[in-house]
Amino acid sequence: MAFCTAVNCMDGRTQQPVNDYLRRRFAAECVDTVTEPGPDGILAAGTDRATIDSVFRRVGISLERHGSRSIAIVSHHDCAGHPVDKQSHVRDVLLAASRLAERFAPAEVIALWVDEDWQVHELPRE
Repeated sequence: MAFCTAVNCMDGRTQQPVNDYLRRRFAAECVDTVTEPGPDGILAAGTDRATIDSVFRRVGISLERHGSRSIAIVSHHDCAGHPVDKQSHVRDVLLAASRLAERFAPAEVIALWVDEDWQVHELPRE
């Protein structure tokens, strides 16, 4: 069974569109989902070590135990956990993706933006 990993917001509006996108993008049957309110902000800020360690532990389980080789970090419109504008979300989700890529090399890490219509957009990484 093929797995991928999503570090997604706890906001239920993002779950289905992100999971559908990731199943297609990575040809995965299952999406392991790690949720936090505003995970892009948490990982970008880098100050909440307990939550970051928890996210990393759960992502590690997905990679080590389920064989996932792909990770998506998600940001979205109207996020209650990280209430900033789109430009700030894009900056933060790209920084969060870099931190995940550093920690979990050689896994493929992508950054996603979910817009006001709940459409998923993959953001280009450097």
